[in-house]
Formats: sequence, structure tokens, C-alpha cells
Amino acid sequence: MSMTSKFMSRRAVLGGTLAAAALPLVAHGQDGHGSTGHKATDVRIRIGFNNLTLTATLSDNPTARDLISMLPLNLKIEDYGRNEKIVHLPRKLTEEGSGAFGNEQPGDLCYFKPWGNLALFHADYRWDGLIRLGRFDNGFAPLLVRGEYPVRIERI
Repeated sequence: MSMTSKFMSRRAVLGGTLAAAALPLVAHGQDGHGSTGHKATDVRIRIGFNNLTLTATLSDNPTARDLISMLPLNLKIEDYGRNEKIVHLPRKLTEEGSGAFGNEQPGDLCYFKPWGNLALFHADYRWDGLIRLGRFDNGFAPLLVRGEYPVRIERI
């Protein structure tokens, strides 16, 4: 066997070994989070309404990046059900890379795929048609104020 063949064979074996070792890590990384990814970024947004402010750190996923591309926005925030406020976006966001996620909890900022709304949760929830965009940084008390208000969403 020539020196080049040995080198190529070693490279192929090493590459295959590394790929095989990485597969469980990739699968584990999606366990409970689907492909929506909850890896936090350094991208933050401010949501202001009724002289109240929320900040959220966004996740690293295509839907969150699409939201950022639309900012700033001046829209309306309103109560929806007993556990969330919603904001109707001017267009639907990409759903690329979406999938089920776990660990749903109050303080999540999500995108509701069927209607194209932002969903800002202040109580327990579970719904399959959501993409988690991020989480609120310092609680979600402003969401407990009932009513409909003009809202400004901007990158900070």
C-alpha cells in the first residue's frame, strides 16, 4: 500500500470515527428541544407598552432571526386566554428548523405558527404549534396587566 493510500485510509477512518462520535451529541442536543434550538444568543429585544418594558434574550433559530429582520415594529399587544398576551405580526415568519421543544414555562416568548402571532406567556402553557423565540430576562410582570395597548418592539 502506498503512503498516500495509507494516509487516505487513516483520514477516512478518523473522519468516520469523529462523525460517529458526534451523532449522539447532535441527537442529545435536540432531545427535549426539537430543532427550534434554545441556545441563547447575545441578541436582545425590548417590548414596551403601557409605560412598561420587557426585555428578552432570543434563541439562535431561523424564526428568531426573521423576527429581528423586521424590527423595529409598532403594533398592538392584547390579552389572549388566561395565560398569554399576543402581538399580531405584519407577516408570517419563517418556520424553517421548527420542531417540538420541552421545558415550556412562563416567561417564554414564542411564535404561533398557524396564525403568525407572537405569544408572550405569563402562565403555564403547552401547545405543539409554537416555536420558542427566547425568554424574558427579568420576569414577566408587565404581562399581567390586562388590556390592549400599542406596543413597540425593538432590538437593543
